[in-house]
Amino acid sequence: MTQSMIRTMPLRIITPLSVVVDQPATDLRAVDASGSFGILPEHADFLTRLAVSVVSWTTAEGDARYCAVRGGALTVRAGHIAIATREAVIGDDLATLDREVLARFRAEMDEERVEHVETTRLHLSAMRQMLARLQPKSRGAGV
Repeated sequence: MTQSMIRTMPLRIITPLSVVVDQPATDLRAVDASGSFGILPEHADFLTRLAVSVVSWTTAEGDARYCAVRGGALTVRAGHIAIATREAVIGDDLATLDREVLARFRAEMDEERVEHVETTRLHLSAMRQMLARLQPKSRGAGV
């Protein structure tokens, strides 16, 4: 197949701070809660929540590209693929991305979960104390 006959899809990966990837892709692989899946040109419109994982795609030139994502949302709309994620790291070495970057993403997410649980506990404790103080005092017998 000649270069002009290869069908591509616009791919854009963005974080709150930057556009990390903006290039055409001939195919894409990603991971959501149901497992690994692939997208090819003319894929139906699609929306899914990505897991912490490595997204891979092939460029129009046939090069394999990789990007570690810290979860996010993937949409396919009218043949355009968009990924919005909190953090993304591009790399050429899949093993390094998988071993180092995803491990860091997972550790950060675990820390955030622990912080969230502790914050929730503090809020609940404060609410219990307020409710206890708002309860009418019971009158002693014989008063």
